[in-house]
Amino acid sequence: MASGSRLAPPENSEATRDPRRWWALAAVALGVSLIVMDATVVNVALPVVIRDLSLSATQAEWMNAVYSLMFAALLHVSGRAGDIWGRRRLFIVGLVVFVAASLMAGASDSAAAIIGARLVQGIGASLMLPSTLSTLNAIFQGRERANAFAVWGSTIGGMAAIGPLVGGWLTTDASWRWAFWMNVPVGAVVLALTLWSVPHTRDETGGRTLDITGAILSATGLGSIVFALIEGERFGWWWQTSGSLSPVPILLAVGVLATVAFILSQRRRVRAGLKVLVDLHLFGIRSFRYGAIAALVVALGEFGLLFTLPLLLQNALGYSALGTGWLIVALAAGTFLVSGATPQLTQRMGPRAVVRTGLALEAIAVGGLALTLSSHVASLGVAAWLFLYGLGVGIATAQLTSVILIDVPVHQSGQASGLQSTVRQLGSSLGVALLGTLLIVSLGTFTSSRLEAQGVPADQVQAITESVRGSLGGVIPSLEASKQTWTVGNSASAALIDATRVTTGAASIIILGGLAATLALPRDPTSRRRDEDDADSNTASA
Repeated sequence: MASGSRLAPPENSEATRDPRRWWALAAVALGVSLIVMDATVVNVALPVVIRDLSLSATQAEWMNAVYSLMFAALLHVSGRAGDIWGRRRLFIVGLVVFVAASLMAGASDSAAAIIGARLVQGIGASLMLPSTLSTLNAIFQGRERANAFAVWGSTIGGMAAIGPLVGGWLTTDASWRWAFWMNVPVGAVVLALTLWSVPHTRDETGGRTLDITGAILSATGLGSIVFALIEGERFGWWWQTSGSLSPVPILLAVGVLATVAFILSQRRRVRAGLKVLVDLHLFGIRSFRYGAIAALVVALGEFGLLFTLPLLLQNALGYSALGTGWLIVALAAGTFLVSGATPQLTQRMGPRAVVRTGLALEAIAVGGLALTLSSHVASLGVAAWLFLYGLGVGIATAQLTSVILIDVPVHQSGQASGLQSTVRQLGSSLGVALLGTLLIVSLGTFTSSRLEAQGVPADQVQAITESVRGSLGGVIPSLEASKQTWTVGNSASAALIDATRVTTGAASIIILGGLAATLALPRDPTSRRRDEDDADSNTASA
């Protein structure tokens, strides 16, 4: 901790007085908006992309999950690389890669092409994001740093909500391809702002080597686990339909072993006095440890929800892509409305209490949505729950980041920010994998049972169920459009509603788990100081 204090610039340092620091904040916030919006903009466009490119349910999951997976697998590597070679440099490289991949995604004509483009986008985003937090941590101090983190966190929450609206508008009025191509002009603005305003910063405490072995073990562990979770439904969790052993348990074992080997390798490097990708001692900081657990669990619930909800709205409830986007904009309204009041709430309640309040609102909103979903649910009702959910996101996201990093020494900010972002993105990919799989399994079960209850022949039940499940409900509108298949389509629509209620309910329980993790957070520094001041006053009075 002493070295962190020594390296932290004083309040009146040149970095703090630099008038371009607010333009630097604008640059990194706009860059973050590209990353986050691209993680959600495809959700509204997903039903159209499924039909246009004939994606299967598993391919649709991969289209979303591979972005977060590459993000998570490389973030802490990128955090260390930024510490070594410079955060601005890495941000610029990542921005160029991200924009190029966006061009590729928009031009895709097959499942393999768009999944590959999303993979490259994830690589570019992983290079960008850790550089943003560590840059802000280096150029802002004190209250200004808290405000900068609030802007950064509000950008994440707001862009996650605005993404579906932008995706719906472009999908309806132009093409889903523009959901990716729009990144090109915005990326050019971010590049210009970055070159002009963002200072060059890096870790000057020594060491210019990158742990390649650790990077490979980490990526292998995360990749194998997420691959197994997504492909478990297709290959079978233990045995394939042919009777041979499924690759899923093998990949899960590989993922766990690689992760354990990664942890052991990091500990061995610490004992040898070598630089590490992940300083496991960070988890010895209580605020970092439990804040990271909360972030993982919350991201799992949040991004799983954003994956499943647009499928329900368009495939079962008859919304267009643009209508879906306008409905989900209620989430953005809640986030932006509360973001201005968050600093005042934090001063009055403390960061820990603010985080808990936000997570509680999220859990209530998602749970309420699960309980009220039906074929006749009013748009206003869905919008009200999403608005409440947005309030929770706006309150919790920024302060959760602040809580995680509050006790981390400045010279470890690159690793810490990269690691906490890795945790969030791992939660995002796990959310799509776990809740996406739950949606597929539930959709198949409910569709089959409803068709059997109608007396549909067994061979037709199996064929229709596979079609509905394989398209994530994408065939439902066409089934309901024909008089001959209207009854079947109506049953499939009801099954999708039931499956979404199950999935959304699971998301609510998961977010409650994140709330439970915050109970172990240490007391806020402001509260500790207040108690110390009171004790001093009492002593003086005595």
